[in-house]
Amino acid sequence: MIDRSFVALIVAGIAVTASTPVWAQSAQPPLENRWPAPSQQLEQQTPPSAPGPVTQPAQAPTPATAPSAEAPKPGAEAPAAKLAPRRERAQTTKKPPAAKPTTVACNGVFAADSSHEALESAYNAKNVTFTEVDGGPAGSKLMASVIFPSDPKRRLEVLWRNEDARTDIYRIAITGRSTWTGPKGLRLGMPLAAVEKINGKPFKLKGFDQSNSSATIDWQDGALASLPGGCDIGVFFAADPKSPQSAREEAAADQEFTSTDAAIRAVKPVVTEILFGYSQ
Repeated sequence: MIDRSFVALIVAGIAVTASTPVWAQSAQPPLENRWPAPSQQLEQQTPPSAPGPVTQPAQAPTPATAPSAEAPKPGAEAPAAKLAPRRERAQTTKKPPAAKPTTVACNGVFAADSSHEALESAYNAKNVTFTEVDGGPAGSKLMASVIFPSDPKRRLEVLWRNEDARTDIYRIAITGRSTWTGPKGLRLGMPLAAVEKINGKPFKLKGFDQSNSSATIDWQDGALASLPGGCDIGVFFAADPKSPQSAREEAAADQEFTSTDAAIRAVKPVVTEILFGYSQ
């Protein structure tokens, strides 16, 4: 595997490298040191008008025969016909439970002092597991609390500063095919120009290394430089594998670029990983 240089992110100066983007065609090493039930309604129909008096029969019934339950007593009026009540199920639709938000913000369950227990309370314990994830040094594994571990589109990895107690967030990673978003809709697969628009101004990033990866190094005091809640954010990009080889060579890793540079725009970068972190 080809060694790659570490990229200094703004989160506590921690060096990271990008995990393999799903859509990238070239292999790349793992990121190192990743920082009311329906109601029933009763409707009673109005009974019809009672018929007139019933004429008493000319002959009396024989003693051996019991009077019919249907026959009226002598001199009495026949009761009005009773209709069985009709029950109709109300045509109401039960609203599905509101879906949990899938946006990372530097507060609530994603605040610096959060915990694995807080994630279980927010997203149901059955949807949160503490397990190994890729991204450790030299291809090693890291331990993280993973939300929706079996659903690639809802997966989110949370690493802890206090790993034993699983408290105090160190880093949050949106990676792979996850549809989680960051500030102002920042998401995986977003083109570089759209990230620049969210930031409100150009930013700096490293050139693309041999594993086809680049990372932000300075938001230039843009909107992503300082997020409410005190966390920092870093974004990794992959060049379009269909871009000309000459363009990728021009945007090589040993250089630093601004997001507006023609050499960077020529390789049509897209977001492959979003990291949130808290400094001590």
